[in-house]
This record gives sequence, C-alpha cells and structure tokens, in this order.
Amino acid sequence: MDRASEVDGPLAGVRVIELGQLLAGPWAGAILGYLGADVVKVEDPAGDPIRTWRVLDPSGTSYWWRTLARNKRCVAIDLRQLEGQALAKRLILGADVLIENFRPGTMERWGLGPDVFERERPSLIYARVSGYGQSGPYRDRPGFAAVAEAVGGLRHLTGEPERPRVRTNLSLGDTLAGLHAAIGVLAALYERDAGGSGRGQVIDTALYEAVFSVLEGVVGEHAGAGIVRGPSGGTITGVVPSNAYPCRDGREVMIGANGLSLFQRLMRAVGRGDLAEDPELADNPGRVARAAELDAAIAAWTRARSVGEVVDALVEAAVPCGPVYDAADMAADPHFRARGLFEEVDGVVVPAIAPKLSRTPGRTRWAGRARGADTDAVLAERLGLDRAALDALRARKVI
Repeated sequence: MDRASEVDGPLAGVRVIELGQLLAGPWAGAILGYLGADVVKVEDPAGDPIRTWRVLDPSGTSYWWRTLARNKRCVAIDLRQLEGQALAKRLILGADVLIENFRPGTMERWGLGPDVFERERPSLIYARVSGYGQSGPYRDRPGFAAVAEAVGGLRHLTGEPERPRVRTNLSLGDTLAGLHAAIGVLAALYERDAGGSGRGQVIDTALYEAVFSVLEGVVGEHAGAGIVRGPSGGTITGVVPSNAYPCRDGREVMIGANGLSLFQRLMRAVGRGDLAEDPELADNPGRVARAAELDAAIAAWTRARSVGEVVDALVEAAVPCGPVYDAADMAADPHFRARGLFEEVDGVVVPAIAPKLSRTPGRTRWAGRARGADTDAVLAERLGLDRAALDALRARKVI
C-alpha cells in the first residue's frame, strides 16, 4: 500500500523524491513530510553523513538524523552507477516534487537535469538547493552554511563590535535555505494545481540568498543612506531597550520594551520613574542616544533579583521578557509541553515543526530510519521490481 494513503496532513498524496545529503535540501523534505507528503529519501549506500554526526543514540545513530529524516522512507541507491541513475529517474517520473542539493551540474551529468523532466514529466516541481544558485559567476563554488552566513551578510552582524565575528551554534544558512525551498515548493504546487496550469517549474534556492533575504533593513540603509550596520552584541541596532540582562542567580533575562508605553512600564517596574517621565526618552531615537544609561539602570535592577523574580515582576507589568533558555530549560517548561513541542516516536524525542494548522496539523509519524530500510518496499511499490530483480541490483551494489 502507498504510505501516503495511510497518513493525513495538508500534503497527503503529494509524492516527493529527495536527493542529496546533509542539511539544506533534507530540511525542506522534512518540512514537507511533516505536513503529510510521502517523502522518499534517496541516499548513497554508504549513508548520509549526518547519521553519525554529533551525539549518537544507543544504536549508534545521531539524534540529529532522527529529527532530520523523520517521516521519510529511506532508499539506498548508488547514483554514480548508470543503473542507479536509471532507478532514480523512474522514481522521479512518478513524483510530484524533486528536491536535490548537489553542486550545480551534478544532476545534469547523471542525466537527471530539469530539461529531461520538462519533456518527460512536465508536471514535476524541481527544487534545487545549492550554495550560490544555478547561475552567476559563483555557481560552481562549494557552499556550506557557515560560508553562506558570511557571504549573505549575517555573520557581519553577529558578536561584539571590534571583536572577531561569532556564529550561532546552529547551521542557520542551511535551515533558512531549506525553509525557502519548502515555501517555493508550496507556491509551485498551488500554481500547478489550484492555479490550473498543470505544469511544474524549477525552484532555485541558494544558501547565501536565503540568508540575504532575512537582513531586514540592512540593504535599504546602505542603499539609501550609506550606512553599513555592524554587530551590536546582545542588542539590536536602533532599538532601545532590547537586551539580555544578568540576574542574581547567574542567569540572564531578555527584555524588550521599545515602545513608549512599554518603556514607561519597564522603567516604573525597575524603580526608575524619573526615566519613565523624562521627555528626552519619549521616542526611540532619544532612547537610542542614551542606550548605555538605560541598560545600566535595567541591569542594576536585574542583578539584585533571580531570573524568576525578574520575569514575574515584568509579566505583572505587561513588559515582554523571558529567560535565556537552554535545552534543559525548554524540556522542563510547562508551556512547551502544553503546546506539544516535544514529540516522542520510536523511543526518541524530536521537536515539533511550526506552524500549527487547526484542521490538518503536521506531525512526526516516525523518526529517521536505518540506512536503506525502505529500499525494497519502495522499489517494489513504485517500480514493480520483484525479489529476483532486487537481489540482482543488490549483488551489483546498485542498491
């Protein structure tokens, strides 16, 4: 039975073939699978490297893999062999969506480029993810998240002024690209089906462009005023107060009160009514000019209290705030539990994927599976291969 018929979700019945490895393309596949699509992940017989990266579970598989490959059927095919390429092509010809994140030109060398499927499967939505995109002078350069974050402008904005740049301890360039690719797939599905064209199209997602897309006003500030925004430590340029403040128990609390009424409530809560009524601080530019003074006043108050006491007081005053959480804090927080953010399947816990849909919510149906766990089932179901054919392919190390 086609597994898509066994699941719900807004994308139930949509068939996705995911090629490639590591993070950006597979994150797009994870999003689509969470929303109900039938995702078949085709990986090299040696396995996706993420299977053994970072912390491993008792079976020797990374928790990262369990999360990233959730809801996917895992098929192992050697795409460097002609027979493997032929198998992949047959799988793609039966799909609605293809996701690939190889370096530009790789799919064309394997006879699996977009032009092939425009002729033979014109309804196919072909999503491509790469470091620098499918065109331009940098198209052939290898691309990784850290580099994309640097070239895309994000790394320049992180850390403290006059100090070396830092990165968030996550692969944001990859996850942003995966998210953008998934959005492109959804838009293309809508145009093809609801729009009535019946035609697929190519979605070209570059890691550095996904980062570039979230720069807010940085580009406009440079183009219009010649301003190059730089790093601002724990604050954000031009918005005051907004910072992480130290507490008595060694923890930090994030406070944002950048509107006049919010600012005044915060100042009264920290015992500085004088600053709340200061006419020079009645607008954001005035507060920006005295940012150091305001941060010092807030920090003097937070340092005398535990993070819990700070949060309780500011929640009472209707001021946006929250403790700086780590994974243990999130796991212990009742709000995270109440919102269903931890999904336990197959003996492991994976984080839910936002957003929440009221009628057709996404969910994790199974965690990332073993290498090649579904090869025989998928090739039999989709391509009609019998046991003898599968055994022969395995003997030749095609699967």
